[in-house]
Amino acid sequence: MGRSLKLTAADGHVLNAYRADPAGAAKGGVVVLQEIFGVNAFIREVCEDYAKHGYAAIAPQLYDRIQPNAAFPYSPEGMKEARGLRTQLDWEKIALDTAAAIAALRPLKVGTVGYCLGGSVSYLAACKLGVEAASCYYPTDIARQIQDEPGCPVVIHFAKRDHIVPLEVVEKFKAAHPDIPAHVYDADHGFNCWKRPEAGYDPASSALALDRTLSLFERCLAR
Repeated sequence: MGRSLKLTAADGHVLNAYRADPAGAAKGGVVVLQEIFGVNAFIREVCEDYAKHGYAAIAPQLYDRIQPNAAFPYSPEGMKEARGLRTQLDWEKIALDTAAAIAALRPLKVGTVGYCLGGSVSYLAACKLGVEAASCYYPTDIARQIQDEPGCPVVIHFAKRDHIVPLEVVEKFKAAHPDIPAHVYDADHGFNCWKRPEAGYDPASSALALDRTLSLFERCLAR
């Protein structure tokens, strides 16, 4: 089981986070970056899943500067509240809070994995925060990040029927970054979220994306 903890960002902000550790020595660290729904039961399970694979995993609460410990259900009401918070996010502060989670995992080699909003935060970490690897699932802000260059190996998981990240954006990204593995799955946005079987979860795509992510982390993080 994981546990809650506090992190301190470089500007002094104290934020909440969830951490899960493997039974033995960690072979690397993974920062798990939330969907718009916050650090909810799904994100905590993702942390625990990476711990089972041998990684120390931390999920920082990216909404804490606006609403501490915000986490929302997968419902129309939860979606409305989550979208309201998302519009208030400051990306410079997101970078500080993500950096605090990365620092908490050092001296391990650290990778990031993120979903939806977190997919773009994971790409931000690859480009600006000095991580050793990044996996980005259906990154919703990737259209404005296309010109950013990662400083580490990255894998991106796009969805063919994504209603937020259209295929034309995917093609622009692939053209700008031909060396980055950018996989397009025959699935919908959110295909990895097993808590939402009615809203696009696709077990086959999820399993393949995880296998590709673990291969990346094994190569770049594992000691």
